[in-house]
Amino acid sequence: MHIIAHRGFSGRYPEMSPLAYEKALELPIAGVECDIRLSRDGHIVCVHDRDLLRLSGRRTVISSATLQEIKDTHPGVLTLDELIEMVFSYPGKHLYIEPKHPTRAGRLVEHQLASCLRHHKLLTDERIHVISFSHSMVRRMAALAPQIETFYLRRHWEHNLNPTDIFFSRPHGAGMSIARAKLSPELIGAKAKPTYIYTVNDPQDMRYCRDRGVKVMATDFPDIALDVLG
Repeated sequence: MHIIAHRGFSGRYPEMSPLAYEKALELPIAGVECDIRLSRDGHIVCVHDRDLLRLSGRRTVISSATLQEIKDTHPGVLTLDELIEMVFSYPGKHLYIEPKHPTRAGRLVEHQLASCLRHHKLLTDERIHVISFSHSMVRRMAALAPQIETFYLRRHWEHNLNPTDIFFSRPHGAGMSIARAKLSPELIGAKAKPTYIYTVNDPQDMRYCRDRGVKVMATDFPDIALDVLG
């Protein structure tokens, strides 16, 4: 099972900061995860929320600010280019990328992501994975970069509307929360496709994932995962 540091080593360090990623990458785990958004001037930045209020105390909206304004507000924000350089300075590490949707930039996010991966010669690299709660995003990414592994992340409420078809957008694999995985264990490995489980911070849940053949487990505490899983 691949252990992935969710937003870097976010259980111990500021999420998606250079320090959180460096500390995660120093561990013997498979890789790290990030969320991405587009700045007003078209740069891909690694930020989960639509603004920087939670990180900096200032309500700087990512889509309305330039890269310089974002970095002036919160210097710890990484661009995807910077994160890629960091991750792949560690041999064999994987990067899981989640483009945030819905967003003002719409499909431009995926086009910019594909352009970034092309620039870094990673469009066909098995160490790059794209995950999303959006079926539309998964389909667009498949068209732009068909060799990149994609995971569709299933929302809790979808189970009532769509209890069985988790591969509507034809992703390479499916993802779900640990809570959903425990309620619907039959979805783990459904149709012989890999499963991505988030965000697993309890040792008992980590063992649950391992024992049921989960391929990828995202956690805020990769150190605990290593201790528990050996």
